[in-house]
Amino acid sequence: MAELRAELIATARRMAAVGLNKGTAGNLSVRVDKNGEHGFLITPTGMDYETLTPSDIVFMRLDGSFEGRRKPSSEWRFHRDLYTARPEAGAVLHAHSPFATSLACLRREIPPFHYMIVRFGGDTIRCAGYATFGTQELSDAALAALDGRSACLLANHGMLLFGRDLKHALDLGVELEALCEQYWRACQMGEPVLLGANEMRTVLEKFAGYGQQDA
Repeated sequence: MAELRAELIATARRMAAVGLNKGTAGNLSVRVDKNGEHGFLITPTGMDYETLTPSDIVFMRLDGSFEGRRKPSSEWRFHRDLYTARPEAGAVLHAHSPFATSLACLRREIPPFHYMIVRFGGDTIRCAGYATFGTQELSDAALAALDGRSACLLANHGMLLFGRDLKHALDLGVELEALCEQYWRACQMGEPVLLGANEMRTVLEKFAGYGQQDA
């Protein structure tokens, strides 16, 4: 557990280093079992990642109770609900990255302008409906937007995604922000040409073995 707390802090700091976050924005968690209790470790609310120590990381149970000397992120609900609804989720990342947040403020779904959209499970990146941060309403909207997907935008807010583990979640966050930037830049020059449904289905099939090396 100590090693996982340290990895969580290191990954949270990397979020700032790669441009996904600034200051105390965003939050990060990882699924754990503590003495047989299912739950997750999550970053505390309102603390700069650079100041975090392992004892600042909060352990939360899936019933919403928690242990630790700090309060959990105000967004703990969508972390809890994702771990409950999506057994494949090993880590959850939420960030206020510049390009994802800009598109989220336009409440714009990202269409199939680039084939790498399928890395997140479908042919679009949906934008969840707006709800106040930290509320169950926001979590409900996020889970609806994540149906069949591993990432979404949160209206007037930022990005939300999950991965197999902390490294995978961070890699996906970097890739999603890059796609948001590419879409934003393409829109400055005109209307991006979108890939058709058949082409996106072909790419989805090819992605079943994407990045896998032979043993």
